Amino acid sequence: MKKTVTAIALICGATSSFAQEQPDAKNLIYHQRYTSAREVLHASLKADPNNAGNWYLLSQTFPGNDNAAALRQELNAAPAEVRNQPMFEVAYGALLLKEDKKDSAAALFNHAMEATKEKDANVLAGVANAHLDAKNGDPQFALAVLDKAIKREKKDAELSALQGDAWRRIGDGTAAYKAYSEALNKNKDCAAALYQLGKIFVAQKNDQLYVEYFDKAIAADSLYAPAYYELYYHYYYRDLPEAMSYFLKYKRHSDPSDDNEYQLTDLLYLTKNYEPAIEKAKTLIATSPNNARLYKLLAYSYLGLSDTATAMSTMKQYFATGHDSNYVAKDFETMAELYGTQAGMEDSAIAYYEKAAERQTDSTAAYAYYKKLTDISKKLKNYSLEAKYSGRFYTGNDQATNLDLFNWGLAHFRAEEYIQADTVFGSYIAKYPEQAFGYYWRARANSMHDSTMEAGTAIPHYHNLIAILEKDTSNATNKKWLIEAYGYVAAYETNKEKDFPEAITYLQKILAIDPDNKDAQRYISVLEKNVGSKQPTPGGK
Repeated sequence: MKKTVTAIALICGATSSFAQEQPDAKNLIYHQRYTSAREVLHASLKADPNNAGNWYLLSQTFPGNDNAAALRQELNAAPAEVRNQPMFEVAYGALLLKEDKKDSAAALFNHAMEATKEKDANVLAGVANAHLDAKNGDPQFALAVLDKAIKREKKDAELSALQGDAWRRIGDGTAAYKAYSEALNKNKDCAAALYQLGKIFVAQKNDQLYVEYFDKAIAADSLYAPAYYELYYHYYYRDLPEAMSYFLKYKRHSDPSDDNEYQLTDLLYLTKNYEPAIEKAKTLIATSPNNARLYKLLAYSYLGLSDTATAMSTMKQYFATGHDSNYVAKDFETMAELYGTQAGMEDSAIAYYEKAAERQTDSTAAYAYYKKLTDISKKLKNYSLEAKYSGRFYTGNDQATNLDLFNWGLAHFRAEEYIQADTVFGSYIAKYPEQAFGYYWRARANSMHDSTMEAGTAIPHYHNLIAILEKDTSNATNKKWLIEAYGYVAAYETNKEKDFPEAITYLQKILAIDPDNKDAQRYISVLEKNVGSKQPTPGGK
């Protein structure tokens, strides 16, 4: 639903109406019922094709640059007799301006104003409005033209309201507020001016004031659909039943459109009226089978009814009819969740969560996807994938914990990616140097990578682990890991360094905390024979 400045210029307290125009069409345009206005004007122009005023009004039913092609088709049908009349020149100049033909547009505007000696407020307002409606229009020029119009029609509320539109285009909210207020001084029931005041406060995110002005606009004119739409949008994220109430009023006072029906379907879904939403979506699909967003809304409604099978097939239709540039992260997340309900389809769930994460611009939401990917990979015992997604979840995530970092490293270890595990556990040690976990698993990773002890890469890490663990040998886990660390160093000293006395020293450390350790006792006995002398055991044993 798009607001065009033309609406104000056509009905809001106008005193400078040109002859023979279609008043019903003016009223419809003011209320932004462009399709209805077009139908009225087509009938009028069929009866009187030389009415320049009605050709101008017809041009106002195609607001914005996006409708330029349709407007050209309409204006090209005008008879030659009307083309040199000032109001038609204004209409055609507005088209040229939308087509970025500024010089040609200016020539027509100037000719129209010269032909009326700059005394016709309708011509002046039309030229100003053309500059405000086109993307490349000049709002400063519009203000200059409006100053001339106001000198001729000082009590005309529409001209003051157009000034407000010009100031809004420039970005001066204060000046716009003054201009709309002046329009209301001239016509207190100008709903369009009240509506535009509300839009100023929408830009300032002042919900109390913009709601107040939209309510005033409706009080001034209960048929003014744009105000209902703004209130619907306001409540959409706050109070869905209230949003539904305002949307139904908007729909009642606006032209029928597929977009209105889609939004109603959306509201039915959001208010958990799933079956009516499904029926309405099906009706819309029957006439618009290539409208991808209808399939998505239909799928979500089936999900609301827990019909995952139909939701899945409907989402597939959505992806088949849609365009990649229009897909959002939620679309892929929905498919991932649907595949997640089917046994054996975990790979598909992973693929869609990947796509969801790629599309997600909110880092917090992206981390949630990586967490889900981590969990699925772990369930599949695909530890390499688990490590991949664990790393993505942890990196840059302020909410990640030491456990997340640990699990990242452990996944690499389980995947036998020992170099990567070493790196991650090195990071763990740097961040949590007082904890033994990082030292232990870094030592383990290096011991697995250097399984023959050829490089001895695990030794420094086991020494670091020993230094941490010896601070508290009463802890059961510390004791267990110490026995492992002492044993590994003893094995290294025996097999690689051939330093049997040093090996015996570490085996004796085992007996110091575990006197009944049979392996340590046996290995000491073997090593003592090799060094030729009996080493005393703790306690004189």
